[in-house]
Parts: sequence; structure tokens; C-alpha cells
Amino acid sequence: MTLTDVNEMKTEMRNAKSENLHQFSTLEIIELMNEEDGSVAGIVKTALPEIEKVVDQVVAVMKKGGKLFYFGAGTSGRLGVLDASECPPTFGVAADLVNGVIAGGDRALRYPIEGAEDSRETGAEDVRKHVSGHDLVIGIASSGRTPYVLGAIEEANKIGVVTAGISCNTGAPLSKLVTYPIELPVGPEVVTGSTRLKAGTAQKMVLNMITTASMIKLGKVYRNLMVNVQASNEKLRKRTVSIIQELTRVSEEEAARYSEQAEGDARVAVLMILRRVDADRARRLLEEKDGNFVAAMEG
Repeated sequence: MTLTDVNEMKTEMRNAKSENLHQFSTLEIIELMNEEDGSVAGIVKTALPEIEKVVDQVVAVMKKGGKLFYFGAGTSGRLGVLDASECPPTFGVAADLVNGVIAGGDRALRYPIEGAEDSRETGAEDVRKHVSGHDLVIGIASSGRTPYVLGAIEEANKIGVVTAGISCNTGAPLSKLVTYPIELPVGPEVVTGSTRLKAGTAQKMVLNMITTASMIKLGKVYRNLMVNVQASNEKLRKRTVSIIQELTRVSEEEAARYSEQAEGDARVAVLMILRRVDADRARRLLEEKDGNFVAAMEG
């Protein structure tokens, strides 16, 4: 990437509103940040048709046993890992169903790894290491031209997987490589080039949409309740009991008893109550519907 290329990217341009940022009062700084952040939701809204296509592809891939992989560097990579890591406890899915891969490896989550994002070949190697031909790969890059991400997408295309890209510049090289491009032109940041700000917020919003909508379509949410939540701590154990009560109208004591019999699986407990079956039969009902609680409830 040449200096000219960088200067032409909206995410790297100077923001006229913050030219004298160092002279702003604390309140003026955060007011401007709040004002700029206010534009992000509208920009994401314009990309909803593209996001919809990606969600539908994720659902189709997962129904066939495939997995979702995010590839990114720096803030973009960290956001991908964050989104992936939150899917198992929220939706009760396997830890390897949604995966975040960051340039430089897990150490890059906490520390900058010099030059990690600059290697196309490393991105390609990481795809060869992790991705199968049944999966879906999403490249995340604010600039839309991070070499590591481009290398990952090029390799993913070679092995024939579905590819999508999330960038914050229009006409990005990433968009030209993928089948399903998502562009979020958030414009110049309050602090020039600090794409952990508006660009990061926009990316986080889209990642939330992709996995949440996909999991809903896969039957991991019933009504608006996290029926697949994993009761791994006291707060989530209480939430599980609350979900059982909400869906069955039993008392808190009964809900807690069924939750214990179901080993903290709200889906199993609800099926036990409403279908009047034991825990083993409730689990078989879920297995018959490939873990789709909505289908098990309606079947």
C-alpha cells in the first residue's frame, strides 16, 4: 500500500470537525465523539441488504455442517474473535462453530504484533490450517486492503468456500475479492486513522447482526429468549430458570427442579414440562431436529 493509497482512504482522512481536538474541553471531546457515533447506525442501515445475503449464506452453510470463520488484523481481528467467543455461551453452540482468526495469533489479542497484518501468505496459511471446503469465510478490514485479510480471502476462494468481506471504505480491494461484500463508509475518525472508533463500532454492529440473526434462523432463540444459553454461572443459572418459567408458567421452584434434571439446559426442561416426557426423551426430540428448539417445540 502506497502513501497515496492511504491518503485516499476515507478512514485515514482528517476530520474537519476535530482539527483542533487537543484544545477541546473534556465535554467537547465526548460530545463530538457522540455526534460522530450517531451516524454509524444509519450507515449500517444502508448495508442491510448485503448483510441479509451474508446471514442467509451463514445459515445455509451451518445447516450443512459447515462453520463460520472471521479473518482480521488489529481491531478488526479482535472484534471477530470477540464475536466468535460469545456464541457458545449465548447460543449453546459448539466452540468451533464460529471462529475468529487474528493475524499474529492469540497473543495479538492483547499485544501488537509488528508486521503481522502485512503478509498475504500468512493469511493464506491460516486458511489452509483452519478452513475446510464446507465453511464460510468473512474477511474484516476497516481499510478494505489489509494484506493478511486479502491473502486469507484469496486462499478461501481457491478452495471454493463462500466468502464475504466487511470494510469501511467504498470500492475496497476486499470487496472485489469476495462474493458478498459489505461496505460501511463511516468517514474520517475523530482521531485521524483510529479505526477502533466509528469503523470498529460499525463492524461490531454488523458482526452482532450476522451471528445473532443466523442463530435465530437456526432455532437457537425462541420468541426473544436465549433458550440455548449455557448455565455456566449463577447469573445464567437464574436466567435459565426464568426462561423455563416464562415458557411454561410453572413456579420458580418447579422451574429450578426441572432445570436441575435437565442439567441446566432450558430447552430440555421446557420440553419435559410441555411434552410431559423425561429428560432423555426431551434430548432425543432435540436430536431428531438437529438441535433446533423451535422445530422441536412445533413438531
